[in-house]
Amino acid sequence: MAPGHVAYGLQAQYGLRVTADTVVAWERGLLAPDSRELTALAGVLWCSPGELLGTPQSLREHRMARAMGVEELARRVGMDPSSYRRMEDGNRWRGNGRQTAALAEALSLTPRELLTATGRDGELAELLRSAATTRWQAYVRPVARMLPLPGRRLEDALQRLHSDYHARMAATSSWGASAGSGESGKDFLDRIVEHFWALTPD
Repeated sequence: MAPGHVAYGLQAQYGLRVTADTVVAWERGLLAPDSRELTALAGVLWCSPGELLGTPQSLREHRMARAMGVEELARRVGMDPSSYRRMEDGNRWRGNGRQTAALAEALSLTPRELLTATGRDGELAELLRSAATTRWQAYVRPVARMLPLPGRRLEDALQRLHSDYHARMAATSSWGASAGSGESGKDFLDRIVEHFWALTPD
């Protein structure tokens, strides 16, 4: 369908005044439609909003892919719509553990998708580094607030990260260890999130 036809369909069917140039800019990724425009565009093109978005990354993209309004998602999460909108606009999630679990359920997000969508990758990496290098038990609750994982599964993963890191470090202090063997522990910490996901598959 030509951009002019799409623009006409948006006007005729949904009352949206969108030019053919705007449709071209959407196609090229120079502009992004808002939630209302995306829903209407999907209607004109006879597809779902999710098919237009590709792989969603942010909270907004996940919400729009499911054709869900801010008010509905905020209600399902147990949050004031204006508070939710601020978090979505800032791409920074600040909900509590219960709200985070409700968000994951409402948007059907895996733990990894949830972490990316809430913009907390760096925060998780710091918690995991601390869990690996110090007392892992102290980090079960903070990580659980970020990711709705079964308690035992999370505890096992943190304990394993701790054990694996300390085993690498013990090898560096043993007789005959090479001067560069401390790099094993540093590399492990640099890739701690990858190790965590390997221990907690979706």
